[in-house]
Amino acid sequence: MNDHQTVFIVDDDEGVRDGLSLLLATIGQSCELYESAQDFLDAYDDDKRGCLVLDIRMPRMTGLDLQKKLLEMESSLPIIFITGHGDIPMAVEAMRRGALDFIRKPFREHDLLERINEALNLDEDAHRKALNHQELADKLSSLSEREKEVFERVADGQMNKVIAADLGISERTVEVHRGQVMKKLGARTLAQLVRMKIQMQLIEEAI
Repeated sequence: MNDHQTVFIVDDDEGVRDGLSLLLATIGQSCELYESAQDFLDAYDDDKRGCLVLDIRMPRMTGLDLQKKLLEMESSLPIIFITGHGDIPMAVEAMRRGALDFIRKPFREHDLLERINEALNLDEDAHRKALNHQELADKLSSLSEREKEVFERVADGQMNKVIAADLGISERTVEVHRGQVMKKLGARTLAQLVRMKIQMQLIEEAI
């Protein structure tokens, strides 16, 4: 548990909200409490990190409704659903939509804390991956158009002679551009350049 992540608790039962807040306070984990799904949406900030502990059955907007809206907003916040005895079909549907887990009332505090810890670790991994993607994007944007052309071809395994003929420049010029590319991208080997191109393609496909 850490202080740069927040556990968002959305439950229309005040007793549940207060109980979970006290539980998280015992381990020093910050949390925010919301009485309804709409209250959470009104306060939602995509920059805030953590996880969502969400009651599946609430008046007006259900937990499933909120999950759907968050998916439409492309939120990556891991969700743990709290369910009642008769809510298993709804919980299964929530899992199909990407919820991390669901826990049935009454639940053991230890079980919920384990799931919350798993959700926060998942959020941390996603955040780290996003930072890595942004760092690579920033490095790639520093390349000139010619350097990008050389990078693409080098990472595809083309020889300097082939790249030179393809771009209508000398081999020496290709070598210079290749050196600049490796310097700007912080790559020491051809294998690292190949991995960067693969990662770049994965990022573009995900957009």
